[in-house]
Amino acid sequence: MKKWLLGAIFAGVAAIGAACSNPSSMQGHDMSGMNMEKENTSAETSKQQLPLATNTEVLSGKEIHLTAKEALLPINGQIKLPVYTYNGSVPGAQIRVKQGDKVKIVVKNELPEPTTIHWHGYPVPNNQDGVPGVTMDAIKPGETFTYEFTATVPGTYWYHSHQKSAEQVDKGLYGTLIVEPKNEEKVDRDYTLVLDEWMSDPDAESHMDMNMSGMDHSNMNNGNSSDNQQMDMSSMGHDMNMYDIFTINGKSGSAVKPLKVKKGEKVRLRLVNAGYMAHKLHLHGHEFKIVATDGQPLKDPQPIKDELLNIAPGERYDIEFIANNPGEWLLECHGDMEGTDGMKVKIQYEDQTNNTDKENAKENLPVVDMTTYGKYEVGQFTLDQKYDVEYTMDLGTAMGKDGMVYTINGKTYPDTAPINVKTGDLVKVKIVNNSPMDVHPMHLHGHFFQVLSKNGKPVTGSPLIKDSLNVNPGEEYVVAFKADNPGNWMFHCHDLHHASAGMVTEVKYTDYKSDYTPDPNDTTNKGE
Repeated sequence: MKKWLLGAIFAGVAAIGAACSNPSSMQGHDMSGMNMEKENTSAETSKQQLPLATNTEVLSGKEIHLTAKEALLPINGQIKLPVYTYNGSVPGAQIRVKQGDKVKIVVKNELPEPTTIHWHGYPVPNNQDGVPGVTMDAIKPGETFTYEFTATVPGTYWYHSHQKSAEQVDKGLYGTLIVEPKNEEKVDRDYTLVLDEWMSDPDAESHMDMNMSGMDHSNMNNGNSSDNQQMDMSSMGHDMNMYDIFTINGKSGSAVKPLKVKKGEKVRLRLVNAGYMAHKLHLHGHEFKIVATDGQPLKDPQPIKDELLNIAPGERYDIEFIANNPGEWLLECHGDMEGTDGMKVKIQYEDQTNNTDKENAKENLPVVDMTTYGKYEVGQFTLDQKYDVEYTMDLGTAMGKDGMVYTINGKTYPDTAPINVKTGDLVKVKIVNNSPMDVHPMHLHGHFFQVLSKNGKPVTGSPLIKDSLNVNPGEEYVVAFKADNPGNWMFHCHDLHHASAGMVTEVKYTDYKSDYTPDPNDTTNKGE
């Protein structure tokens, strides 16, 4: 069981920023008077009937088959959680294709509810984007749907459900998509590491379900604003500190499979954040270069050492290092939340037993500033050029009639004003986070954007091309993109609880006519 019910009931009120950095400030609640025995027994019986999750496989070829189905995931030596999977694993099967390949992916739904797949970061045709009610109907249980697109852009991407995504992604319904460039610079080892967070208490959600529906929101203490603080909910009297397991590739702590290397090898790590907390990672014992972000290469990245790489929800970073320091080393998450110590993986040199490395997750290290990283050159867009469309995206937090809502320009989706464009337009968007303490990782479907400035200061490093951008409270970014992929595209917060509670708008092409008509009788299409 996972954290999705928190989002569904509480609309993401626990806005957690850089998760590896922050302790929780929540207190317990006496539930001793509740008789949960019958429900728990039933849930336990149902859980035991699920098959155990398998190892993540790598799929390639002209036709790829994915089946969405339930399983039981052993996260560590003590805890097994019921999950949703693609092909029986969390993460789901890795799809690995070459640039230029025509990709055909047949998806069968064996879940008890409808689902879809969204190709996160990939500029697929609009009708393949996987947003129910906007580009397609959700795939009903027992049905199949075939996605087809050409792998035009190389890099590290991922795929996940966009149907009730605050629930389904949280339950494990995601995998990675790797598009190898035609003329790829070879590495000796290529590892993909997917980050996520879970609950160890399989009954926590049912406790919350019974206790939170009548919650009084009037006594919220927002506390002091900072980049990395979270909302203080101690006044609510509910133990919400349940996100106590952090994972790499669906495993935690000693259950995470070590990464084997040999001295002299070039090693690539593809880091993908599929959760909804930001995580700060530290590579021990080696210099490394950040060679790509969100699949897009960086210009002349310089070596860095003992700096933290902050990876926000939806983001990807490819890093490379030379294995030139034999022994056993850690790649670990920094911070002091309860789950932090589980998000680490050993880098083991073959035939080496020397292990003098020590954990240092609480050490205060600098965080890499991506706006100054790499070599500066003029990108496709500049701050002072002429744009056809300019849009300001004011991100906010408010109290709605049913709990917290997350707004764009004071509105929640579908009442948010869209970014109206036509094919060929140059578009500039100013993103301002006016939430007092909520972090908003903003994700644009179907396009890449160039980050031009942060807090009024132009980017001085490599051109920074992304599809997901982490915006802390008080921060302001200016980004630009070309409207070169006609359709109706989501632009939303990738804390998926924030998206489900309103923080979504659309980029709408006025010269595009969709061939999709939503089924008026289908109430299952939940595009968030």
